[in-house]
Amino acid sequence: MIEVTIETIQVSLVSPHRIVVLKELGAERYLPIWIGACETEAISMQLQGVQPPRPMTHDLIVNLLDTLDAELQYVLVSALTNDTFYGRLVLNVGGEEIEVDCRTSDAMAVAVRVAVPIYVADEVMAEAGVIPEESLLSEDAEGLDVFRDFLNRLDMDDIATD
Repeated sequence: MIEVTIETIQVSLVSPHRIVVLKELGAERYLPIWIGACETEAISMQLQGVQPPRPMTHDLIVNLLDTLDAELQYVLVSALTNDTFYGRLVLNVGGEEIEVDCRTSDAMAVAVRVAVPIYVADEVMAEAGVIPEESLLSEDAEGLDVFRDFLNRLDMDDIATD
């Protein structure tokens, strides 16, 4: 398993496409994943510290875990099949490890709420991970401009979806 962080979320102003970009810790390899609008909003709101007046769906999941005394240990992007990413919530329930199948976008939305690690299976990163051209990694580039350039060069038809 490879630990990643959410590097950026890209939202197109002219199309419904949204991409979350995961970055391998300690390396320059990235995993772009298309996600839905609701999940994009759920992840973004949490990362920006925005608190909704009532619990959102992913907050409900966290509340259920708390109520049932289940601890989310980490989330995993576990597989890539037919251009679809698969996720898992890995829980500790009464000392037993339980894995729950879910969409990767939902797993990430829950992970950011509980502040647990996000992992990608080695074979998924080997198949779908990308390393940007050296010019995109230069120290002259400013902040997210590096990632905007990187994402603009991606062939969107070749990226697997959530």
